[in-house]
Amino acid sequence: MATPPRIYYGYWLVVAGFVTQFLSVGAMNYSIGAFMLPMTTDLSWTRAEFILPRSLGQFVMAFTGFYIGSYVDRLGARAFVLAGLFILTAALWGLSMIQAWWQWVILNGILLTVGAALIGSLVVNVTLSKWFVANRGQAIGWSSMGVSFAGIGLTPVITRYIDAYGWRAGWQAMAVATLVLALPAALMMRRAPEDYGLHPDGRSDAQMSTEAGARAQADYDTSVTRKQALRMPLFYMLVGAFSMFQVLIPVVLFQTIPFMTDAGYSRSTAALMITIASVPALVTKPMWGWLIDRVNPKPLAAFSVALSGLALIMIVLSVQARSLSLEYLSFFILGIGWGGVIPMQEVIWASYFGRRYLGAVRSAALPFALILGAGGPLAVGHYHDVVGNYDGAFIIVGCMSLLAGALILALPRR
Repeated sequence: MATPPRIYYGYWLVVAGFVTQFLSVGAMNYSIGAFMLPMTTDLSWTRAEFILPRSLGQFVMAFTGFYIGSYVDRLGARAFVLAGLFILTAALWGLSMIQAWWQWVILNGILLTVGAALIGSLVVNVTLSKWFVANRGQAIGWSSMGVSFAGIGLTPVITRYIDAYGWRAGWQAMAVATLVLALPAALMMRRAPEDYGLHPDGRSDAQMSTEAGARAQADYDTSVTRKQALRMPLFYMLVGAFSMFQVLIPVVLFQTIPFMTDAGYSRSTAALMITIASVPALVTKPMWGWLIDRVNPKPLAAFSVALSGLALIMIVLSVQARSLSLEYLSFFILGIGWGGVIPMQEVIWASYFGRRYLGAVRSAALPFALILGAGGPLAVGHYHDVVGNYDGAFIIVGCMSLLAGALILALPRR
């Protein structure tokens, strides 16, 4: 194709990725805290029992991603997103009818996780990394705004909905919304620009002969296979760093509402804290993406991860001090840190290993990363059941993110 179309198709994939990631992380993470107290009270479960399926889900997510990664490279995302939305919709509707804990484990820990994995960040970000090179950070940043928007558009809404109509109606509402929103996004998915006579970033044939085009071609030509990546120490350094940080996000999303209500705040105020964190995470993602495309992402990623850990420690101290203004500030800072992690993580992986086999490489990392982080939410829930509060567990998780930032700084030059 001599000249690219007026609107590069990759931008439609950014929109589709925004929608599917909103639904994926909303179902797995952002909505869980709103359901915890009503369900544990109604069904007489402990908080550790409630959280266990999400820890199981980390293993399910890991092995689902490991299996599909190389197929996404070869077949593209559409079939996986279509399958995922139907599985996720069925799981969400099924959750509204559960009576026993084993049903909760199967539907939430296995089926919901598989569905969310098939429409989630691995499939989306691998696809976007093939469609963008020079503007990869910005594309992933805009798309991953869907993750943060779940905290703004879902957490407070589903909390109020549950309080008004009950937790069973809440799961049903989420099932309907998933089907309606995800189907158009699934149909928009495509594998790679070269399949349609296009070039990454929407560049023309003439532009591909310039230095920018050479960079895009080198990103493809120097790509590392899964087998090669598994022999590289760099691979395991990235896994270790992002695994330690990955514990923080589900811990905060699952436990903030019970953490705040235990401290005497209302459920609406507790849900507001997730929103306060989600707004800066949403707004700063494109800014982080713009920076990533222009400077070395390694120190940016280290700063973003460490800032998130520091903010979590600040949250604990501000709640102990009963300072609402400091609580607002701490959650706001947490959101700024969150905003950079997703785009920077994906850009760092792609910049070190290239886009050609990126699905296979990223999926190979998932079992290591998610299994290392699987016990975090469960351990925090168990800590609460034994000790009676979350303070010490939250501080440990925050320190793990500080250590992750130091490990990112130690990565070799790319």
